[in-house]
Amino acid sequence: MFYIDFQPVGRRGVFSKNQSLLDCARELSVDLVSVCGGVGSCNRCKVQVVSGQVTPPTPDEESALSQNELAQGYRLACRAYPRSDVSLHVPPESLTAPQRTQVEGLEVDVVPEPAVRGLTAILSAPTLDSPISDESNLWASLGLPVGTIDFSLQQTLSQKLRDLNWQVSVALRGAEIIALDAPEIKWLGLAVDIGTTKIAGYLLDLESGKTLASKGMMNPQISYGEDVVTRIAAASKSAENAAKLQYLLTEALGQLAAELCAEVNASPMQIVEAVVVGNTAIHHLFLRLPVSQLGLSPYVPAMQSAIAVKARDLDLKIAPGAYVHLLPNIAGYVGADHVAMLLAVRIAQAEKTMLAIDIGTNTEICLNHRGRMTSVSCASGPAFEGAHIKFGMRAAPGAIEHVRLSDGKLEIQTIGGEAPVGICGSGLLDVVAQLRLNNVLDKNGRMGGHPLVRGQSGAAEFVLAEREGQEPVILLQKDVRELQLAKAAIRLGIQALVQAEGIQESDIEQVIIAGAFGTFINVESAVIIGMLPPLPLERFKQVGNAAGTGARLALISQSQRAEAEKIAKQDGYIELATMPNFNRKFAEATYL
Repeated sequence: MFYIDFQPVGRRGVFSKNQSLLDCARELSVDLVSVCGGVGSCNRCKVQVVSGQVTPPTPDEESALSQNELAQGYRLACRAYPRSDVSLHVPPESLTAPQRTQVEGLEVDVVPEPAVRGLTAILSAPTLDSPISDESNLWASLGLPVGTIDFSLQQTLSQKLRDLNWQVSVALRGAEIIALDAPEIKWLGLAVDIGTTKIAGYLLDLESGKTLASKGMMNPQISYGEDVVTRIAAASKSAENAAKLQYLLTEALGQLAAELCAEVNASPMQIVEAVVVGNTAIHHLFLRLPVSQLGLSPYVPAMQSAIAVKARDLDLKIAPGAYVHLLPNIAGYVGADHVAMLLAVRIAQAEKTMLAIDIGTNTEICLNHRGRMTSVSCASGPAFEGAHIKFGMRAAPGAIEHVRLSDGKLEIQTIGGEAPVGICGSGLLDVVAQLRLNNVLDKNGRMGGHPLVRGQSGAAEFVLAEREGQEPVILLQKDVRELQLAKAAIRLGIQALVQAEGIQESDIEQVIIAGAFGTFINVESAVIIGMLPPLPLERFKQVGNAAGTGARLALISQSQRAEAEKIAKQDGYIELATMPNFNRKFAEATYL
């Protein structure tokens, strides 16, 4: 057994020689980037051995790392195993945080109609003349027929009533009392959108429906792979992996709940209802449902309907008697987050031909034409998050997020105004659009001549930012290809929906763009490269995290939950791979 120390993160522990440095990092919750899930193909989990011995470099590492990096002790954490006590330095670009997350979204007003309501009760203390049970006494004081009391609450009920001097506030869900506390308590609700990469959480006052606090964080499951397919494979491999993937989510949500409550001087035990949305794979991993069938044709979910589960059954650290409500799924790759997004943007009520797109690692698109909704899922991949891009990174300080090339002059903007260290998805979209506008790229994405272009043909690269003493931030020809594949998936999804309805792209009267990535992109750039159809820019509307808004609506309104179930039943689904002439059309969709 060896002592492994990760710095400057400050995490350390004892591990065996059979655990890779990535395994060690995962157990210590050191969030190393691991796009490939630890199979040695993404080359992102780079660490530096400061002291101690590890296994010799593998062929994968010798290919991925320069001789200079190897000489300085840099290794891929997924390929290196300890052979003594080891001290490691983790460079910032190898960590998934801190990073910008998206919690802002639409504000939609609804009359609060929560599943849980707070009621005040003043009980009479039992006497020898009236030795009424505490349970019956409570229901009588509420003026309600005897219902049920959550069992964990029942176990502490008698002492609580006496400690609170027979004056209490109860949280009532239907005919069940799920929590009890002092009369002045404020009962809270938690809405969460669990994305493949990011998690957005919202703390709400259930009585008023007001959002009290919101916060974003990275999805810790990233350590098991950037995309859901990799996580499905990991969970299918062993029960231990499946348990760990669920644990990572419940721990993250518990931490999120605690931090949100701390902002308003409340306790997570005041959270008596939660609504959680995510794609179908995230939904299944969160509930510990089987996921292997999601990775195999015809990609069917184990569960499609809405479900409410006790928080304690998920080991979620809110009120133990609280329920966690998950909205329904539509298909194997169209989940509750898509339903929540459609609920928030009111697409079911649209009288015009409307397209709603939630752009991410998996992009879901819905078309409503003449009252008929149809959705498609596109495997747009993690390129928008910076994966498979030479200097790609997520939206963190120092990431190039906007680019302009005019009269041969290149202008860049980084997040936080810091020195450039890489390029995030919005910047990637911008630079490719600018290079296309200035004929540095042809319609096939081939890089041509320009003072900032180095190399030739397939090895060409465009210099985005020189850095003193370091390799400049560059865009490779290969990076352009990665973006072409990602944007082609989205455009093909739009075309599939349009063709299924027998209309033209020009007939689309409004395009709603949702999601964290969709919030920050330059729509004009997306149109220039052909990711979005060539419509007047005024037809596009960016709405932020609409899935988070939908989760909040479902949290504070039972009518909205019913509407979400109605949407899930009405929304049709097209499997993109069944589109006629798919391969030819996909190739055409890669054109810039």
